[in-house]
Parts: sequence; structure tokens; C-alpha cells
Amino acid sequence: MTRLGQMRQMARSADVRKLQDRVSTLEEEMQEARRLNRRLAELTDIVQELLVPVAQRDEEKLQACLDKYADHL
Repeated sequence: MTRLGQMRQMARSADVRKLQDRVSTLEEEMQEARRLNRRLAELTDIVQELLVPVAQRDEEKLQACLDKYADHL
């Protein structure tokens, strides 16, 4: 292989390593985004469960929900 060919091969190898590193970073970021989305969905469910008793003026049910979620935090 010529010197130019070796240099091109090294450049390709470096590019491949950079792409592999970038893919790994993106995969980690996607996992974090999934965790955050799941947490957001859980919090949305909690808010919804709390708003229904408030809208219905059901103080007993509201207090039960608040107690339930206070234990989880």
C-alpha cells in the first residue's frame, strides 16, 4: 500500500472511531430522554389524579391522593 493509501486508511479509521463515539453518546442521550419522558408521564398521571377530586370538590379523595403520593416522594 502506498503512503497516500495508508494515510487515507488511517483517516477512515479515525472517522469510524468518531462515528462510533458519537453513536454511543446519542444512545446515552436517547436513554436519558426516555427516562425523562417516562417521569413526565408519571407526573402527568399524578396531576390528573389530583385534579379530578379537586374539580369534584371531593376533599376526602383529594387528601387520600396527596397522602399516597407524599409517601412516594
